[in-house]
Amino acid sequence: MMLALLAFLPIIVVGLFLVVLRWPASRAMPLSYASAALLALFVWRVPVIQVAAASVHGLIVAASLLYIIFGAILLLNTLQESGALGVIRRGFTDISADRRIQVIIIAWLFGSFIEGSAGFGTPAAVAVPLMVGLGFPAMCAVVAGMVIQSTPVSFGALGTPILVGVGNGLSGDPAVEAYAREAGYVAANGDLAWNVFLSAIAFKVALLHAVAGLLIPLFVVVLMTRYFGPNRSFAEGLRVWKFALLASVSMTIPYVLVARFLGPEFPSLIGGLVGLGIMITCARAGVFVPKGEPWDFDSKDKWDTEWIGTISLDDTGKPKSSMSLLTAWSPYVLVAGLLVATRVPALGIKQLLMSPGATIVWPNVFGTEITSKVEPLYLPGTIFIVVSILTFVLHRMKSADFGVAWKRSGRTMLSASVALVFTVPMVQVFINSSGGAAGFEKMPIVLAEGVASLTGSSWPLFSPFIGGFGAFVAGSNTVSNMMFSLFQFGVGQRIGVDPTWVVALQAVGGAAGNTICVHNVVAASAVVGLIGKEGAIIRKTLPVFCYYALIAGLLGSLIVWNVP
Repeated sequence: MMLALLAFLPIIVVGLFLVVLRWPASRAMPLSYASAALLALFVWRVPVIQVAAASVHGLIVAASLLYIIFGAILLLNTLQESGALGVIRRGFTDISADRRIQVIIIAWLFGSFIEGSAGFGTPAAVAVPLMVGLGFPAMCAVVAGMVIQSTPVSFGALGTPILVGVGNGLSGDPAVEAYAREAGYVAANGDLAWNVFLSAIAFKVALLHAVAGLLIPLFVVVLMTRYFGPNRSFAEGLRVWKFALLASVSMTIPYVLVARFLGPEFPSLIGGLVGLGIMITCARAGVFVPKGEPWDFDSKDKWDTEWIGTISLDDTGKPKSSMSLLTAWSPYVLVAGLLVATRVPALGIKQLLMSPGATIVWPNVFGTEITSKVEPLYLPGTIFIVVSILTFVLHRMKSADFGVAWKRSGRTMLSASVALVFTVPMVQVFINSSGGAAGFEKMPIVLAEGVASLTGSSWPLFSPFIGGFGAFVAGSNTVSNMMFSLFQFGVGQRIGVDPTWVVALQAVGGAAGNTICVHNVVAASAVVGLIGKEGAIIRKTLPVFCYYALIAGLLGSLIVWNVP
């Protein structure tokens, strides 16, 4: 148990300095990195060269994140300079001037669609700056963007957290394969029907998400009105409960049906798209939209300075653009289209962008088993930059205005670099801490085993929290699933319950963990120039994660102990 407590130390450092003492990530994360590195070197006795390799790999991953951040900021600033943001803002006012309705449509539904197509934090890079462009406070936009990083995430990037995360986490283990064969997942030729087995787990994941995620759109609104409204009121958010619940089921019902009949690739993408169509129609018709004066933020001069990022998107004094709404929205249509086109394997573009000739690989960094790989053409940052250039042409921008967008974006991106260059290496040292002379498992597994030894048969209740912990540390539901799926399966078998439900709970918790993940918060904040407020954001999203993991755990426990 002492070893598990030591493994928890880097996370305690994050919680203490970032969340409790409210230090900025640029100051707190170096301490967390130092604690993880010292534990790896002197307790786990990992070779210095392995810690160095993990750190360098982390820096390469951080550079990829900064590239995505730069592309997202560039697209936002390009739309601002072209006048498109003003047109989009007026278009949303025509749908509904009520900010409560707008945040549900943009964050929950548009964000779910983007998550389904691209994953990897892309919704925050698209939806968060769009909300800021519409006049939302930067911190409010980031909080909303982080809260919806829950229900859609398990099926993000065309099912990557299930197909790659759970798939790689479980594949090759004799106990898993024996269980799958005994359960009847066998093809006509006698081979294991692995994809069918994964699809069965995916359907369980979708069912758990549909229940746990029912209130997420309402949470987004309530957090907005409570923390950023002129009256600091929960009640003002609760008044849209009918619209919020309809928005929830308009996404999750097709989401569950797609998971059941089509598999894990398209639930979030199709669910978000169907939900968008339904809820925009309802908002235009006034269905479940509260009567009376539309809810709005206070005037900007009354906003708390903590809410405001360094990106200024004020249209005051700028001539009103005459471009059509379709032209203004065309960059986002292009982003969505390119994300889908480059992620669907059947189109062949994905294979081209990820081919060896388009990939930068550093195998066996410093002679270790760690391999660093970057696929620059496949990263969403490339799509954002390409669309920004196309926007320059489509919106007939002046070269000087486009130059302003590039300069402003570069400055904003650099301000995020300090936090990320310590956050991501800390993660990599933490999850690459196996193989040391002490003979211990990697730190996340040691911590999970410590929790499992305390909980016994109550494990399904705690399983989502372990998944969330993995995502909190790694910044990825996929990595969390790869790290813990086999462990969760084994615990399920040991306590005598259906282990696939325990793996499903892991996947759900791993998705919810994205709401509090430090480097996701840093990245989302950087897109709108909100640096140094990461702890304040996590304090607002942490209750949502706890609710989500607890509901999933309770539902999972009820199922595994009562359903044959």
